Amino acid sequence: MNIVDARGQRVSGATAAALNHYEDALAAVLGWRGRADEPLARALGEAPHFVMAHVLQAWRLLGSRDPRVVQAARPLRAAIASLSANEREREHLGVIDALLDDDYPRAQARLGALLRRHPRDVLALHVAHSLDYMTGDVSQLHDRVATVLPAWSRELPGHHAVLSMQAFGLVENGDVGPAEQTARAALAGSPLDVRAHHVMAHVFENSSRPEAGARWMERHRDSWGGHSMHCWWHLALFQLALGRKAQALAIYDEHVRLRASGPGELSHLIDASALLWRLQLSGGVDAADRWQELAAAWAAHIDDAYCSFTDIHAMLVFVGAGDGAHAQRLEQALVRRQAQPTRYGATTRQLGLPACRALIAFGRGDFALAITLLASLPAQAHRLGGSHAQRDVLHLTLLEAVERVRRPSRMCARAPSMAAPAA
Repeated sequence: MNIVDARGQRVSGATAAALNHYEDALAAVLGWRGRADEPLARALGEAPHFVMAHVLQAWRLLGSRDPRVVQAARPLRAAIASLSANEREREHLGVIDALLDDDYPRAQARLGALLRRHPRDVLALHVAHSLDYMTGDVSQLHDRVATVLPAWSRELPGHHAVLSMQAFGLVENGDVGPAEQTARAALAGSPLDVRAHHVMAHVFENSSRPEAGARWMERHRDSWGGHSMHCWWHLALFQLALGRKAQALAIYDEHVRLRASGPGELSHLIDASALLWRLQLSGGVDAADRWQELAAAWAAHIDDAYCSFTDIHAMLVFVGAGDGAHAQRLEQALVRRQAQPTRYGATTRQLGLPACRALIAFGRGDFALAITLLASLPAQAHRLGGSHAQRDVLHLTLLEAVERVRRPSRMCARAPSMAAPAA
């Protein structure tokens, strides 16, 4: 049966009913609204040989920074191998293979080739955009979407998500005005697009408008409140920028703390760590028990050996908690891993290890060494991945270290040092 999806692309092994369920699941993924499990299960129950439904199931695991979650896609990939797939679907399988082999450049190159032939493959665009974000490829965050955009029109399902991706690429490249216009256009197409609300947070942050950002997020919180802890993170940063430490800490406790300290996505743990570190730098915040919770959660990831971005956030917590044993264990692991001839070995050598050593120095009060190490990070530090707002945690630490050297009595009274012994 020749069945095409809502954007005119042939799909294998589907039925009309299964395709409807798949489109519901895809819409949830594109809009960052979760709740894709149920429609995806219905699609596969209706059509067990539906290739793209299996592919979407695998992609939801492969987008993680947690190697255990990523490798959980391996049996799914094995199950798809026996299915009859068309050329476009086989390209998706090739990209899945590349990521399971930890070959990000090959995955990104294959996605680029796929999108040149199939610019309306919104799932491929979503995956490519996520990889560009995770690898800090700022130029591709913009250029990849710009290349496919002429093939889209507002009538096509998923158009709002393409605009949201374009808006994020614009804001990360410093084009704040066009980013805001594009994000608002995405919201006009889908007011519940959480991704577009997230871009608006970056627009206000990048244009230094915390008051306007806080008002925007508060006004629209019902549109994303139950679907994005990261949007709560941005609201907390706006409150912190306005000097409202109590409100920022309340957001941490009400919307971040439990989801980060319990089982769940590693991204939740990353956001919690960065927020608590910023709160500590601001001074006057008693967060001892919160630090201990996060340190216990991060301890299970010391041996991940997968992502320097997560290593740095783990070290933020170990230093913040005064957990010298885990800080030393992570530092020693990074020393060993920097020699690995892998993607992770390279990022550990260039960025992860020196940044973590800088945090250890900061924690033990050796601010001069912290300044030297942080200021010496190479220009490609953005290759850690994440957004500018997330990577700013290292810049803020550098500024704080400089202030403590310049005015030690005043700064130490404002924000006591976090204690981690030398490793």
